[in-house]
Amino acid sequence: MELFLQFGYGMKELTKELMRKWGSGTVILSPRDLTAAQIRNFAREFLDVQGNTLLDPQLYYPRANHQRLTSHDYWPDDYSTGLLTGGSSLTNLLTKIRDLNNSAMTSEYILPGLFCSRVDEDWFYVQELITNKSVTVMSDKRRLATLCLSHEILRYEEQIEDIVSRSESWNVDGYYIIAEHPNGQYLVDDPMWLANLLLLCSGLKLQGRKVIVGYGNHQMLCLASANVDAIATGNWLNVRNFSSERFNNPEENTISRRAKWYYCPQSLSEYKIPFLDIAFRSKILDQMAPDKFLNSDYTEVLFAGAQPSLTSYGEKASFRHYMHCLHEQCKFARRNSFNETVSAHELLLETAHRFIKSFHRFGVRGQNRDFSDMLDVNRAALSVLQDARGFILDRQWSV
Repeated sequence: MELFLQFGYGMKELTKELMRKWGSGTVILSPRDLTAAQIRNFAREFLDVQGNTLLDPQLYYPRANHQRLTSHDYWPDDYSTGLLTGGSSLTNLLTKIRDLNNSAMTSEYILPGLFCSRVDEDWFYVQELITNKSVTVMSDKRRLATLCLSHEILRYEEQIEDIVSRSESWNVDGYYIIAEHPNGQYLVDDPMWLANLLLLCSGLKLQGRKVIVGYGNHQMLCLASANVDAIATGNWLNVRNFSSERFNNPEENTISRRAKWYYCPQSLSEYKIPFLDIAFRSKILDQMAPDKFLNSDYTEVLFAGAQPSLTSYGEKASFRHYMHCLHEQCKFARRNSFNETVSAHELLLETAHRFIKSFHRFGVRGQNRDFSDMLDVNRAALSVLQDARGFILDRQWSV
């Protein structure tokens, strides 16, 4: 499984640096955060460092009011009339998105897709208008259908199975899935939500198609068990956790004072620096350092012998370290079979449990980013996947 970069506010240099470090990489460009000229220019810079580009049209809410997003040439001003007829307005929309993709030199098309609050014929009608029309307008590249789903949908298995069944007839090459988190949670504590996301992804993969899951974080490492091709994440929480507010609120996330976090990959938890000071005082800080095989040099200053809060560790290092570690964890998440992949994730969870338990004894906690409450959530979701699709996934793992 790969890690893609979900482009967000202020991510250009970060993206280039990580692509250089990795020797490659894919970034999903964001019209909400970039003008058309920036999309074109940034894409050239990313390709210069052996990167790959995709472009998300972000047409989840056609009536969104974010100024930069709605100022793009493709944004519809006649959504309620011409667009839904599938006629010239839809052709014009897809043609302009195609042209923007060409200027961004993308490798595949991400088709526009509406936010789905309920799986019904109205939603299927629009999705199928778009996928059918794209066959002729966007015939020169592989096409990925967008499935942008509310958190309520992901609580009902029958709605998930409706999507899997209906989409099988769509003429697309894959899917770009955006799953809204319940109640704005960063780490989701609802096992049914995660279980149904696994069922959705695995069902789509069993169609023999590509699956990318956007706006993710390290809790989504378990998606390797659904044979997912890639997850995407970014710097701020609003590109690790999908929210409609990001597409209506014009204000950027530029609060003057923000907490700095450290991602501890072996505990699957993030910690504010004052809690690393507690670990330093308790002489367990070295246990929180990333494993050598992850090759993350962004946090060396934290473990050089000084009290962490007195070091120069900052946001820049925090973001790079998080994404680099997750990139490396993704590489090892998918194994040679379904059962091996599930076993590897269960071992990851058990290892995290041991570290978390040890850290808690000394008062080192991740607060709302502590993975302790998510361990059983991920375990339960994997059990549901094993019961529902384990046999067929293991037989068709190479698909």
